[in-house]
Amino acid sequence: MPSATSLATLASVALLALSLSACSPAATDAASDSSQWACQVQQAPFAYSACAIEASALGDKRHVLQLFWQQPDSTQPLLSFDELLAALPAGQTLSFAMNAGMYNERFAPIGYTVIEGVEKRALNLRSGGGNFHLLPNGVMWWERDGKVQITESQAFSEQLNGGQAQPWYATQSGPMLVIQDQIHPKFNPESQSAKIRNGAGVCRDGRIRFVHSDEPVTFYQFATLFKEYLGCPNALFLDGGVASALYAPSINRHDKKQMGVMIGLVDSSD
Repeated sequence: MPSATSLATLASVALLALSLSACSPAATDAASDSSQWACQVQQAPFAYSACAIEASALGDKRHVLQLFWQQPDSTQPLLSFDELLAALPAGQTLSFAMNAGMYNERFAPIGYTVIEGVEKRALNLRSGGGNFHLLPNGVMWWERDGKVQITESQAFSEQLNGGQAQPWYATQSGPMLVIQDQIHPKFNPESQSAKIRNGAGVCRDGRIRFVHSDEPVTFYQFATLFKEYLGCPNALFLDGGVASALYAPSINRHDKKQMGVMIGLVDSSD
C-alpha cells in the first residue's frame, strides 16, 4: 500500500499537471486525412481559425487549390459553399474553402480574376474608395505548377506585361496586409475599427495559410498576426464582415453565407 508521503507526492504532481493544462493557450488542431494540410482553431493573439496547406503538396495531382465562381455550364454564380459542394465532380472532396477577392452587388469580382487560365476580370489599378482601393492592394495567383504567390498589384502588372506571370488562377483584393515583410503603411496601430476579417498569406515555413478571425480585429492586428505570428512575408486581405466566410469541416465550420468567387483546396481520389 502506498505511503502517505507518496500519495501526497502523486497528488502534487497531478495538481501541477492540471495547472499547466489550464494555463496553456486553448487551441484545436484538427486531424485531417492528410499530413499535408490541416485546420486549427487558436485563441492567441486573438481568436481565429486557420487552414494551411504545404506548398510542396500543390505540385501533385491529388491536392489542387482552385477558384470557383459560376455554376457549371452557366454564368450564374455559385454563391455558397453548399452549391460548390453540389457542383464538385465525383471523386473530388472539398477539404476547406474561403471567400476569395471582393465582389459587387451581383456577386461578380471587382478585381483581376483568372479561372483555369481564362481571364474573367481585368486587373483593376484604379483608385477609389473602400478597402479594395486602400492601396497597395494585391493579387493572389498561381500557375499550373501550383506555386502560390501574393504580389502587390502594380508589381504584378509589370510581371504580367513582361510575360513573367502566366496565371492559371488569380484573385485580386485589397488591401495588402503584409508587403515584403512590412505591414501596410496606411494601417494605424491605434485604430479602433475592428471587424471580422479573413485573408491569406504565403509563409516562410512553406505553408499557404488561410485565416478567419473569430472575433473583430483591426487591420493592424490582423496584419501583425500574419507577419509576427505566422511568419508570412506577403499576405492579402480577402474580405470582412458579412462577406467573410469559411468552410472547414475538420473543425466543424460551415458558414452559410452568399459570396462571389471562392477559393478552396480540392482533394482528388482519381
